[in-house]
Amino acid sequence: MKKSVVSKEYQNLQKDILALQENWKKRINPESIIPNLDKAAMSAGVPAAALTSITFEISLFLQWIEEINALLIKNNPELETKLAGIYTLLNEETAIRWIDEAFSFNSVYFASFAEEHLLEEWIPQFLAETALRPYLQLTAEKIQQEITHSVPGAGCPVCGEPARLAVLEAEGKKVMTCPRCLAHWNAKRVECAHCGNDDHKTIQFLSIEGNASSQIQVCEKCTGYIKVIDTRQYLSKPSAAMLDLNSIHLDFVAQDQGYHAIGQEKLTN
Repeated sequence: MKKSVVSKEYQNLQKDILALQENWKKRINPESIIPNLDKAAMSAGVPAAALTSITFEISLFLQWIEEINALLIKNNPELETKLAGIYTLLNEETAIRWIDEAFSFNSVYFASFAEEHLLEEWIPQFLAETALRPYLQLTAEKIQQEITHSVPGAGCPVCGEPARLAVLEAEGKKVMTCPRCLAHWNAKRVECAHCGNDDHKTIQFLSIEGNASSQIQVCEKCTGYIKVIDTRQYLSKPSAAMLDLNSIHLDFVAQDQGYHAIGQEKLTN
């Protein structure tokens, strides 16, 4: 099993963030999330979370931002001055905007916000996304039994995160899993998650020397790829978020060889 290229310190930080998110999720009123499983819309690739009525408690969201900041500063005191300005910028109106833009992956908005307020570019989107995920994860938990497959190219059927991670479970069963909302769904062993191609002649599996538990599935039709992790070789199965983080070297390998996290067919639609 290949040692992660991610530092132990950053892995521990991510574990602490995941623990925070688990605690936050328990504070969400389950009645504030009301799914609407519109089969026609979902069959067209609309993420279930976009169809779900979610009532956000803004005071909690703002408190969570403070808790993330405190954790980041505890992990790296040098971040204190970089994060200090956040508290004066965040109010109810801005928090609502952050939730909306994080939900829709609007990195352009967050980059603009960071530039306008003299913040490092990663800070606003990282904070917003981290505080949003408990809501997405609780939504996924509520509707998981209804999530059996995804529409090629549409990403996660719950939150819309681009498909990039699959695990092999008992008897080699391939299950796509989302590091963002933790939803999971079955997939064909030979099938491109980006364009639906299932021709074994144009679907290849790249193996990484010294890493028997991981492969990269690549599609020659759309040049998309996903990571495939054989979790049967793990004594205890990590969360999808940690699997994604610790397999980031596979992303580097795939992208170095000209493959993309989102298939080109999707990009040209």
